[in-house]
Amino acid sequence: MSNQLELRHLKYFLAVAEELHFRRAAERLYISQPGLSRQIKQMEDDLGVTLFERHNRKVLLTKAGEYLKKELTITLKNLEHTLQHTKLLHDGKMGDLKFGYVGSAMQDIIPNLLLAFETDFPNVVFSLKELDNETQIHDLLSFDLDLGFVRLERVPKGLEIQPILKENFCLVLPKSFEVSSKSLKNLESFKNESFILFDPKYSASYYEKVMQIFDDSGFSPIVSHNTIHAGSIYKLVENGFGISIVPKSLAANNNENLKFIELDKIKQKTTLSVVWNKNNRNPMLLNLLEAIKNLTL
Repeated sequence: MSNQLELRHLKYFLAVAEELHFRRAAERLYISQPGLSRQIKQMEDDLGVTLFERHNRKVLLTKAGEYLKKELTITLKNLEHTLQHTKLLHDGKMGDLKFGYVGSAMQDIIPNLLLAFETDFPNVVFSLKELDNETQIHDLLSFDLDLGFVRLERVPKGLEIQPILKENFCLVLPKSFEVSSKSLKNLESFKNESFILFDPKYSASYYEKVMQIFDDSGFSPIVSHNTIHAGSIYKLVENGFGISIVPKSLAANNNENLKFIELDKIKQKTTLSVVWNKNNRNPMLLNLLEAIKNLTL
């Protein structure tokens, strides 16, 4: 194999492998399409393999190309993290960690985790993003996140999942509703109310569990609004657009115009879990996972 293969060739290959279109890949890389085609051909010649099947209207990866794409994606992300970590060490930091999370995880779980973790690792840079479950899974697989906080029952191959909090659901009502936890017999009395729920895109499994609550209550809900943000749910309930059901951890809300009733007599519970990529080589991740094990919830 020729030693002329450079890092830019690998980036060119990944762009074409992801786009499966030479023109779009060239535009993404800000180079000419003929130039990109020549670079890919040179790479194939240097490796002595065919990476793409070229047809008039489409480009496909060969088996060798599929393997190279998978391995290079991991390798280049690890290289990027290594260089970032090197710069952080130079700046006096111990490392960095990127979190994705659903909103309920920010009520207590993440703040308590960060407080515990920073006792032993005070010089770590954290990046926190509120994301739906599907986006977190995508970003964990592509190594754009180190850790996710999700409400999912299962995750794709290559990811690890660990439940950290199992909790009840809560009914969310306007303060004006004359019902309490003692007077509430079942949810059937709300069958004519509009419901504001987390969008199925937030988590299909979570949405299905909420639908099971209605099934067991003997009615199909009138769903007036779907959203992925608890703040939007609360604002809509407060203004009389409907009522809602949320995880108990989201009931820690200081809005005096809302009423939360814990649904502790139904069988459905919701679980918050942490997820990570088992191939992630961020040196701080193992320390964080150890801190999670020791976290009292």
